[in-house]
Amino acid sequence: MDKYSELIVNAVDAVKNAVVKIDVYKSRRRRKVAAGSGSGFIFSSDGFIFTNSHVIHKAEEIYVSLLDGEQIKAELIGEDTDTDLAILKIYSSGFTLTSLGDSGQLQIGQLVLAIGNPYGYQHSVTSGVVSGIGRSLRTQNGRIIDNVIQSDAALNPGNSGGPLIDSQGTVVGVNTATLRPAQGLSFSININMAKDIAGQLIHHGRVRRAFLGVMLQEINLNPRVINFHRLETKRGLLVAEVESDSPAYEAGIRKGDLIIQFEGEDLQSSNDLFRRLDHSVVGKSVVFGILRKSQLQLLEVIPVSK
Repeated sequence: MDKYSELIVNAVDAVKNAVVKIDVYKSRRRRKVAAGSGSGFIFSSDGFIFTNSHVIHKAEEIYVSLLDGEQIKAELIGEDTDTDLAILKIYSSGFTLTSLGDSGQLQIGQLVLAIGNPYGYQHSVTSGVVSGIGRSLRTQNGRIIDNVIQSDAALNPGNSGGPLIDSQGTVVGVNTATLRPAQGLSFSININMAKDIAGQLIHHGRVRRAFLGVMLQEINLNPRVINFHRLETKRGLLVAEVESDSPAYEAGIRKGDLIIQFEGEDLQSSNDLFRRLDHSVVGKSVVFGILRKSQLQLLEVIPVSK
């Protein structure tokens, strides 16, 4: 076996036993009928499972199938439609766990693998490379999911909720969507943000956050801009879209601005920003540092609850 194939085989082998198929059921004419399926992966010895919110939303019964064919009824712990994440729990033993990595270390061009159950074909594997990081994605129902990973690893219906792994077999993202009819554009929620969301869902059953109303994209800053403004970060958050009547729009943030600071501190990533936008800043004035035509401006924004 060649080295490249061996690398992929070993990475898949490290995680495959923790990847599950999810089947949901709803009532129809007093009968429980199949209402869709997706993927997920076990990440805790307590039986907690990551999947997508859209996979299990409004399900009346949820069943999880392990690689050996065992089917277990699952409990919904909580879901967050804004990030399309959900946490399930199974009460069983003998399963294996995934290892959660650090999506902040991802590099453009890095090898990634997606594992899931497209069209019912269990544990299908596709490969690709990281095409972009820090993207924002508008879903079909209008939600904006921030700080997602873009790759060209093929995703199909049924892949939703499965893991995106690196060459070491560690999970770096939760697969969530493709853009149709585009080809080679697949998106995954970065695992660092997913871990933060999971903690809130497990402890509180819901996620409380502050809302700005922007779509962002991480980009590299020009070295001359970094030196001129004496910045400690090499990346900025490009405002790709601003929702009308949103807190960001009311504060004067516009498409094309570069957000680089929050309350006087340089931002290292979009994940860094979203971690700071928790419920504690709702209704409070916070100062954003933005670059507009290479000039630094300070704008006060009052986030609202979302």
